[in-house]
Amino acid sequence: MTAGASTARFPGIGMLRETGKLFALGLDVGRGIFQRPFQLREFIQQSWFIASVTILPTALVAIPFGAVISLQFGSLARQLGAQSYTGAGSVLATVQQASPLVTALLVAGAGGSAICADIGARTIREEIDAMEVLGVSAVQRLIVPRVLACMLVALLLNGMVSVIGVLGGYFFNVVLQDGTPGAYLASFSALAQLPDLWVGEIKALIFGFIAAVVASYRGLHPPPGPKGVGDAVNQSVVITFLLLFVVNFVITLIYLQIVPTKLG
Repeated sequence: MTAGASTARFPGIGMLRETGKLFALGLDVGRGIFQRPFQLREFIQQSWFIASVTILPTALVAIPFGAVISLQFGSLARQLGAQSYTGAGSVLATVQQASPLVTALLVAGAGGSAICADIGARTIREEIDAMEVLGVSAVQRLIVPRVLACMLVALLLNGMVSVIGVLGGYFFNVVLQDGTPGAYLASFSALAQLPDLWVGEIKALIFGFIAAVVASYRGLHPPPGPKGVGDAVNQSVVITFLLLFVVNFVITLIYLQIVPTKLG
């Protein structure tokens, strides 16, 4: 029985095969990061491109995101008589959960789709095969700089989203909900700790890596036909979104088990 026939008869085999290839590409990228020569020019160009297409949308999304978290948590805290903890809850939710996810979704949606379309077009034009024939590693030459660029931009954007989200939540809590500025800041400093910031940055790095690897993989293996690249872009975005939420759950679970909670 051929591989194609077995895949058609047992769809799960094909899914496992694709998953294995995706993990293999991730391992190749991880090894390629430490290999030389490093494509510095490609890395700078891709970093600038990804940042240019994600900074404005990320900033525009961060403001209402932080406001919604602050307003919702403030309303709930008022019902429970815990208005003094509004600042801590809003800031921790923004820094730990909202900022990395917002950053990763926009990096995957804007930057990841562009990476997938670029790699997919090169694959359709057989440029990837030509590079392999010439002895040039496509992973080292094309994919590693894009993965590192996504990780760097995700890391920087996460900091920006955290600042904008916290400032937006502070403004809406104080202005619209008549919160006390001192209580907002005091509760945050009483319950927050430095690992809360680090876990958000680590999530952003991991999410950027996942988004770039999935986009590159789908670009290297587009479906056949004239719509292959477009379908690969759509698949890469959907797969990335699903993986991000699963990985976010796992990292949050591990973090809450390892890092002790700071009591006010």
